[in-house]
Amino acid sequence: MSPQYVDPGVSEAKFTREVEEYRSLEAGYRARGWFLIGAAFPVVRVVMCATRTQPPAVITGVALDYTNYDEEPPSVRLVHPFSGEPYTFGQLPTTLKRRVLGPPLEVPGLPVGPDGKPPRMVQEQPLMQASGPDEIPFLCLAGVREYHAHPAHSGDSWDLHRSSGAGRLVRLLEVIDVYGVRPISGYNVNLVPQIVGFLQDSVPE
Repeated sequence: MSPQYVDPGVSEAKFTREVEEYRSLEAGYRARGWFLIGAAFPVVRVVMCATRTQPPAVITGVALDYTNYDEEPPSVRLVHPFSGEPYTFGQLPTTLKRRVLGPPLEVPGLPVGPDGKPPRMVQEQPLMQASGPDEIPFLCLAGVREYHAHPAHSGDSWDLHRSSGAGRLVRLLEVIDVYGVRPISGYNVNLVPQIVGFLQDSVPE
């Protein structure tokens, strides 16, 4: 957690605004599977569930840290819904995959599309990023502290997004829901046979 260098009253007032905006529509968010379980400055904790599964499933917790908001964007972590511990990349229940268009396919003889341009493959790109399975991943999205602090995004300053609402609580939860929770529609059950004992016809005398 970063030290609070912005006037705490300013950051807390903006934090309260985010929480109150959520609370004003809380019944609707609950119906979507969002449960706000804690909101004490500077951290909001939300549990997100998949409502399309039968029975509904708890997918992940989210911790959003609004220290120094909005001089800095919030920090966002996917966390264990019960313990609150951040997931490592290898533990993630979802990597928030979104579909993006890849580069044009420059293949001789491949027909062009109706627009006269070469076709492009659709690729899946995870929004949760880390360099190894044991690292705590970050949400690779403008409006997130870890995104703007990453050297690869030095050209995409938080100041370019600050006034657009990129760090708003509901907006960030919406992204996590759309790419990480809402696509889940059922369970993938793997039945593994296991020997738990022996069958015998009768007990020998």
